[in-house]
Amino acid sequence: MLFNSYPFLLLVIITFFIYYSRPFERHQVLVLIISSLIFYGYTQPYLLILLCLSASINAVTSYAVCFEKTEKRRKLLAISGVTFNLLILAFFKYNRLLDGMAVKTISETDNLLHLIINIPLPVGISFYTFQGISLVMDLYKPAKTYNIDIDRDFLRHYKKTFFFITFFPQLVAGPILKAHAFFPQISRKYLKNIDTGLVFKALVMGYFLKSVIADNLKDQTFWITHPYFETQSSLTLVTMLFGYSVQIFADFAGYSLIAIGVAAIFGYNLPQNFNYPYISGTIAEFWSRWHISLSSWLKEYLYIRLGGNRKGNIRTYANLITVMFLGGLWHGAAMSYGVWGLWHGIGLAIERFLLKHKRHNLHPGTSLRFLRITFVFTFVTFGWLLFKLTNINEAVNYIIAIKKNTGLTNNFSVILNVIFYSLPVFLYHVIYLIKKNDFKIAEVIFRHDYAVYSVMFVMILINGGIPGEFVYFQF
Repeated sequence: MLFNSYPFLLLVIITFFIYYSRPFERHQVLVLIISSLIFYGYTQPYLLILLCLSASINAVTSYAVCFEKTEKRRKLLAISGVTFNLLILAFFKYNRLLDGMAVKTISETDNLLHLIINIPLPVGISFYTFQGISLVMDLYKPAKTYNIDIDRDFLRHYKKTFFFITFFPQLVAGPILKAHAFFPQISRKYLKNIDTGLVFKALVMGYFLKSVIADNLKDQTFWITHPYFETQSSLTLVTMLFGYSVQIFADFAGYSLIAIGVAAIFGYNLPQNFNYPYISGTIAEFWSRWHISLSSWLKEYLYIRLGGNRKGNIRTYANLITVMFLGGLWHGAAMSYGVWGLWHGIGLAIERFLLKHKRHNLHPGTSLRFLRITFVFTFVTFGWLLFKLTNINEAVNYIIAIKKNTGLTNNFSVILNVIFYSLPVFLYHVIYLIKKNDFKIAEVIFRHDYAVYSVMFVMILINGGIPGEFVYFQF
C-alpha cells in the first residue's frame, strides 16, 4: 500500500476515528497493530507470515535476554536473536546471489529449492530486521541513558514488541526506529495533544517532495537507463544524473516526512531522517544529514562495536570502509551497492586523513564553503549512478558516454524539466542556509511559511506527477 494512494488515505482516516473513539481508548496499540497488518498485507498478504514470525521471535528473544540472570546465557540469547535477524535479512535479500551460484549445481527437478530461492523480496525487511536487532542489543547492554521499561508480563511485552516492529507509518521504508527511543512512547494518546502544526507541515512537505518533485523527475531520469543513455548528449547525461540526485532525495525525504506526519497523528514521534544533506561541506557531514536513522544505527551498533576511532588511525580507516561497504550491501544484493558503499567509505577515510591536521579549516569562509558543498554534492551525485544502474558495466559506460557524447544534440526538453523540478529542492536548502546564517530575509520567509505551505499544497493537487513506488521500497 503506497502512501500516495487512496486506500492508504482511507486506512488512516478509519484508523484515526477508531483510535481516538472512547470504546477503543484502552486498546489503541491493538488498533494500530491491526491497521499495520492491513497496510503491510494489502497487496501480498502471505508476507504477513514472515513479518509476524520476525516480530514474535524478537519478542521472545528480547524478553529472555532482559530477564535471564546468567550472563553467559544472556549473551548466547542475544547472539541468537541478532543472528536470526541477520539470517532472515541475508536469505531474502541475497537469494538472487544464491540462485546464481546454485543454478549450475541443482537439477531442474529441484523445483522446491528454486521456489524458495525465488521468493520475492519482502517489502521493508531491511528496516524491521534492523529494528529487531536494536531491541535485542539495547536490552543486552543497555546504556545508562536508555529508558526501556520491559513488562514482566510476557503478553504485554509481546504486544509492545509487535507494535514496535510493525508500526505502519515507518514499516516499509523507515525511519529505522531504535527500541530505546520508541518503547518509552508507548502509552495512551489523546486527541488534544496532537501537534497539528507538525502534522500539517510534515505531510504537505512530504507529499510535495514526493508527488511534485520526485514523481515528475522520474519521467526525466528514466533516460538514464540502458540503452537509452547511449543516445543522449554529454550535457543531457550530466543534467539527468544531477536530476536523479535531487529525485532520490525528494523521494526518500518525502517518504520520511509523510511517515513522521502520520505517526504524529497517532501521538508518536519518529526521528528526523534528513537534515538538508545537500548543504554538507564534508562527506562525514553528509552522512550526519542523510538517512540519519541508518547512519546513526550503523554508527551505534556496528562502527562503535568494531572499535570506532579508538584503536588507531589505520583501524579507524578500516572501520569506516567496512561499515560503509556493509551499509551499501544493506541496500541490495547487487555488487553495485557494495561498490557504492566502498565509494563512500574510501571517501570518508581519505577525507579524515586530509583533515586530520587541518582542524582550522573545518569552519571555512563563504567561498571555500561553497566549493566544498559543490564538491560533496558532485561526489554524492556520481555515487547515485550505482543506485540507478545496478549493472556496474552500464554505470561505467554511462561515464564513458558523458566523455564521448559531446557532439550529440542536447535534449533541452529533459534538461529544462530537470532544472525546473530540481529548483525547489535547491531553494529548500538555500533557505536553510539563509536561516542558519541569520540573514534578515529569513525572518520574512518563516513569518509567512504557511503561505509557502499553502502554495505547495495547491501544487500537490494540480501538478503532481504520475504516482510511482518510493525508491527505497526496493531496499
